[in-house]
Amino acid sequence: MTVRRILPAGMLAAFAATGMAQADSYRDTTVPMTVQTDLDLNRYLGKWYEIARFPNSFEAECHAVTAQYSLREDNRITVRNSCHKGALDGPLEIAKGVARPAGAGKLEVTFVPALSVLPFLWGDYWVLDVTDDYGIAVVGTPKGKTGWILARKARISPAEFDAAVDVLRRNGYDTAPLYRVPQPEG
Repeated sequence: MTVRRILPAGMLAAFAATGMAQADSYRDTTVPMTVQTDLDLNRYLGKWYEIARFPNSFEAECHAVTAQYSLREDNRITVRNSCHKGALDGPLEIAKGVARPAGAGKLEVTFVPALSVLPFLWGDYWVLDVTDDYGIAVVGTPKGKTGWILARKARISPAEFDAAVDVLRRNGYDTAPLYRVPQPEG
């Protein structure tokens, strides 16, 4: 297994939102976004599997994508994203970043922590919805260049997937380009 430092996978809104990554918007930005205003950040921490995402350059060819969030002593969040490049058993690529609360249901993320004093290196990561059991989350950004469906397990039911897609639609996303992320069996 090869471990390389890469541009992040999973919680990568930061890079896209900074304008460094070029992407079309998948969202009608005239539609107001709603967020999970009662988000319990402590329950949100932990490991998430990327179930689906909108295509983006920094996750090209990423399979078996996961994101791990853990609380730091300074009340910020360590972000560790991983993906297997090219195939489920391809080389493992890891990106490390930092997130900070930016309001109810809203975080800002950077994958350049050493330069985090520069405001343009922080990107939006808004939790649009999370199920009552914190088993499935839907994440988006106001500019709509990225968006994800995340889950605590590698697979979710068709009904759960449809409900998550509906959250994206209600927030102005065109879900036709949504990409189902391959995850390993088991």
